[in-house]
Amino acid sequence: MLLAGCSTSSAGPIGAAPDRVIAGPQGAVGQFVVECGFDRFRADDPIVHPGDAGASHLHQFFGAHDVAADSVAERVRGGETTCDQRADTASYWAPALIGADGPIEPTKAVAYYRAGPDVDPLTVVPYPPGFMIVAGDHTATDAQPTSVVAFGCGTGGARTAEPSECGVNGITLTITFQDCWNGVDVRSSIPSQPALHVSYSRSGSCPSAHPVSIPQLQLAIEYPATSGVDPATLALTSGDIHSGHADFWNTWDEVKLRREVERCITRDLVCGVSG
Repeated sequence: MLLAGCSTSSAGPIGAAPDRVIAGPQGAVGQFVVECGFDRFRADDPIVHPGDAGASHLHQFFGAHDVAADSVAERVRGGETTCDQRADTASYWAPALIGADGPIEPTKAVAYYRAGPDVDPLTVVPYPPGFMIVAGDHTATDAQPTSVVAFGCGTGGARTAEPSECGVNGITLTITFQDCWNGVDVRSSIPSQPALHVSYSRSGSCPSAHPVSIPQLQLAIEYPATSGVDPATLALTSGDIHSGHADFWNTWDEVKLRREVERCITRDLVCGVSG
C-alpha cells in the first residue's frame, strides 16, 4: 500500500531535475542538518555492485563506518559513524575528486534534509528502513543540471557545472537527491539503473508513478583549500568532471529519523545538528 505523500499531477517526466537550484541551508525552510567526517576511500558500491568488492570506481565514504560491497543493513544500523549526530549511521558516498597527486581527501560532508521545493512539509514521510537512492549521472560527459549536481566554493551560494578557483575557501560538490518515491521499493529493481523507484517533484507535486513525498537530501561534500590548483586539471573517479553523483543508504536509527522528520520538516522548523 502506498503511504500518504505529496499530491500527484503531471509533474514533469520521471527523473526530471528540480525546478530550481537550492543553494545553502534555505534559511527558514524546515530542515535538519547532519555533519559527517570522511571515513575512507573504497572501490565498492553496495547499491550498484552489491556483494562485488572492488567492482566500482573509487568512492569517498561518509557516515557509517567501514561500509563495503557486502555490508548488510542490520550490521550497519546502530554501528559506529563519522557523523556528529550519533543516531545517523546512514552511509553516504560519492566518486572521489582527483588532483595531480591522486584522490583529494575531503574535509567533511554536510547532509541537509528538507521537503522538496514548494512541497507541503506536512506530506513528507521518513525513508523506509534500508532505503537506497542514487542521484546524478555517473556516465555524464556534458554538464548536468546544477539543481542536481553542482560545484561551488565553501558555503557560498554560487553553483556551477565545473569546479572553479576557490582559493582559501575550498571546493564544494553538492548533489541533490530525489524527493518522490513509489511507496513500494526500498531500492531499484535494476541495480544498474538505481533511481527507477524515485523521481523529483515539480512545482511542489510528485508524479503519479512516485506519489510519496520523502525528505529531499542535499549532500554537500567539502574539500580543503586548493589555492594555486588549476580547476581544469581536476577529475572525478567516475570519469568526466561532469559525472558527479552520490549514493545514500538509509541505515539511520529509525526512531530518531522519524523524530527528526516530524520535529523539523513537518513542523517547518530549522534544526541544526542534534544529539
